[in-house]
Amino acid sequence: MNSFKLLSLVVLVNLLWVFQMMASELNKSQDISFKADYDQSIERYILRLPMNFKNSMTHDLLIALHGHGSDRMQFADSNRPQCIATRDVAAERNMVFVAPDYRAKTSWMGPAAEADVIQIIKEIKTRFKIDRVFLCGGSMGGSSALTFAVLHPDMIAGVAAMNPMANHLEYDGFQDVIVKSFGGMKTEIPSEYKKRSAEYWPERINSPVGISVGGKDTVVPPQSAVRFANVLKKLGKEVCLINRPETGHDTNYEDTRQILEFVIDAAGKAPSKN
Repeated sequence: MNSFKLLSLVVLVNLLWVFQMMASELNKSQDISFKADYDQSIERYILRLPMNFKNSMTHDLLIALHGHGSDRMQFADSNRPQCIATRDVAAERNMVFVAPDYRAKTSWMGPAAEADVIQIIKEIKTRFKIDRVFLCGGSMGGSSALTFAVLHPDMIAGVAAMNPMANHLEYDGFQDVIVKSFGGMKTEIPSEYKKRSAEYWPERINSPVGISVGGKDTVVPPQSAVRFANVLKKLGKEVCLINRPETGHDTNYEDTRQILEFVIDAAGKAPSKN
């Protein structure tokens, strides 16, 4: 091969790489505000469309829920591996990407946050041609994603939770803010805590579930999420559980991709790109 042909090949490979990178990115963030039906407060979410978005096309929707102490910007632009992986999957799958505040920074999917997510889903479906809705999140966001999945199983096509817990009656972390979010202590309103604990309602799940946990996680201990996943398997549900005994409160890039891609693929046929 002469030098000219070799140079041409190198240029072609580089161009293909650039086009591939462009195709696997999302458009710039749009910071959207809305008046919450729940209490008339002004709430916000980040919207990022796929690079080749067309109003005439049908897209899936991926909603990413941030962790405790963070807000809508975490999954929208953070360099944390699980956040990058989530955006990469959304871009590669040509999905509309939404990262809501859902009553940041201490949500835990209480009634107000739940109502906001419902309202956002309806608003996005009004604006765009949306087929399937997927929910994901990390830590508080993962726990909240599981909560929403059992509260509104018919609204989502799958859920991926990184480092979640699934039992609010058992969990003792962040009780000062969870009390405010849920409207009382677990001893005062145990039914509300049970209602928002996915572990008690596995039969409600009718879509694929992906869960990743670390055995050394002391922030959000993994035991309830592992039990929940194992019960789902016994019920014949489609489940991907990644349980890494040596890790703590974090999910790496590869594991995040694995549970997200499992959930999306297991959910069935994706929208046509035509």
